[in-house]
Amino acid sequence: MKFLCTSVDLVEATSRGFEIDGNKLFAVRRAGKAYVYFNRCPHRGVGLEWQPDQFLDPSNSLIQCATHGALFLIEGGECVAGPCAGQSLTAIDCREDAQGLWVDV
Repeated sequence: MKFLCTSVDLVEATSRGFEIDGNKLFAVRRAGKAYVYFNRCPHRGVGLEWQPDQFLDPSNSLIQCATHGALFLIEGGECVAGPCAGQSLTAIDCREDAQGLWVDV
């Protein structure tokens, strides 16, 4: 497992982008739990963010692709609206401990 960030660096209802070993990924915290995905839309393989660390829709309740507006559930990564409906983001195993978030890429 590789260290991603401290827990305080990913506060509730926010997202952050990262790069580890050449892999672009992002993390979102919702209801106290962290979710980590590869930063790649299943529709075109492009990065999802609007601006650095901006992966969420205006309500901070869904992940949104900046290119085509596709919307994904934070829990599980399933696309619920847009050109890739029914497809999912690729989740990355993560765990959280006293030091912070760890991922297995």
